[in-house]
Amino acid sequence: MTAPGLPPFRAIPDVLRELARKHPRHLAVRQGERSLRWDELEAAVARVAASLQRDGVQPRDRVAICGANSIDYLVLFLGGLRAGAAVAPLPNTALPQQLAGMLADSGAKLFFTDASVPALETQVPCIRLDDPEALRAWLLPAGAQPKPVAIQPDWPFNIIYSSGTTGTPKGIVQPYQMRWAHVARAENYGYGPDAVALVATSLCSNTTLVAVFPCLAKGGCVVLTQGRFDPGAYLKLAEETGATHAMLVPVQYARLMAHPEFDRYDLSRFRMKFCTSAPFAAALKADVLARWPGGLVEYYGMTEGGGTCILEAHNFPDKLATVGKPAEGHDIRLIDEEGRQVAPGEIGEVVGRSGSMMTGYNNQPAKTREAEWYDADGQRFIRTGDVGRFDADGFLTLMDRRKDMVISGGFNIYPSDLEGVLRQHPGVADAAVVGVPSTEWGETPVAFVVPRDEAPDPEALRAWANERLGKTQRLAGLRYLPELPRSDIGKVLKRDLRERW
Repeated sequence: MTAPGLPPFRAIPDVLRELARKHPRHLAVRQGERSLRWDELEAAVARVAASLQRDGVQPRDRVAICGANSIDYLVLFLGGLRAGAAVAPLPNTALPQQLAGMLADSGAKLFFTDASVPALETQVPCIRLDDPEALRAWLLPAGAQPKPVAIQPDWPFNIIYSSGTTGTPKGIVQPYQMRWAHVARAENYGYGPDAVALVATSLCSNTTLVAVFPCLAKGGCVVLTQGRFDPGAYLKLAEETGATHAMLVPVQYARLMAHPEFDRYDLSRFRMKFCTSAPFAAALKADVLARWPGGLVEYYGMTEGGGTCILEAHNFPDKLATVGKPAEGHDIRLIDEEGRQVAPGEIGEVVGRSGSMMTGYNNQPAKTREAEWYDADGQRFIRTGDVGRFDADGFLTLMDRRKDMVISGGFNIYPSDLEGVLRQHPGVADAAVVGVPSTEWGETPVAFVVPRDEAPDPEALRAWANERLGKTQRLAGLRYLPELPRSDIGKVLKRDLRERW
């Protein structure tokens, strides 16, 4: 099973084992004062895999990890893969009842956790990552080796519990083939044995894993930040480690570019920076291109896989308002409410197909079917729920999430258009627009704004915006907030805003 345009499939654990033999003394992972060379990483991963096998973990079984980013977290993740298991990295920001539900849904045989996670009532055996004695007691003696496992491309690699913005998290099962597709194209962006990837997002997120595995599988070094994201500490670490690659979400880019001492740091070794997970404003992209060395690549896609668009912003500075073109071997189309493809230039829901698609939602066949669309030839696509339009050059511009579109008096209103107008005001730091019920119009748009110091009265700002909006787009209300509610990877939680209204 090989996706079009990719070299023959290889299992990532096998690739990592070969790299450890090839350059054992190279640095593989670092966090703070602690680091592991490739030979040390290999020994630690093998020890974890052997311990999992001792406890009855079979290929395609599941193990769960929930905690703060750490070297031990990464070693356990890699050890689970070496044993042929699927790893479920759970968000440590979830509420206890949500976390318990995800753990139960994953079917994990073992649960690794730390002090950042609330105590749970579960029958699943728990091992503490942050208790050296407990972890040592669980592990087999140093030097333990696991039984070989012939990993297949369609086996589950991980289960990502995504969608904090859209209700109850669903377990997205991603196969080994999907991760191999990410690794196989990594050289296009300068990954190699001398790469240093600075990681400042959670290892439970697909956003992070898209950067971690390509770096490791090309023999590079992964540097994990510690604690909450701090722009000054990040820039200092980037300079100190000679970072070459970064994966950040838009809100992190915004905070870094706004840091008063950004321009004094030496970031000259950067080859490529990546962004995904949330809307990335064209003006912010332009600022990153102007002031931060190296290329800038925006990925648009879903954790579920399907189609991916790539914008190489450094190569297409006139297309910064788009999310780029479909990646090689990715088929992206637009469909209407009835599931029919729309004509060129028209707006429609984005659906995608590629060699890197989820197998489905764990234990939720009905939800899986809802996420699928089939063309006239019976080919399977994944529905994104996003609304967009292709321009004449084949670049995709996103309008909004389909569920976030406001239908007011029979007219479709795209919140991103209104947010763009609000952000033009010098007193606006950030903005989000949602639809709320209206007896007169069915729905009507309202805005939540994060103001700057010189922001006007909210009603004055609303009047200013409405003068620049179409008659059907005008805001019915506007409120100030100190910050917008966001998920761990920077997505605005619009459901929370609707509830607040």
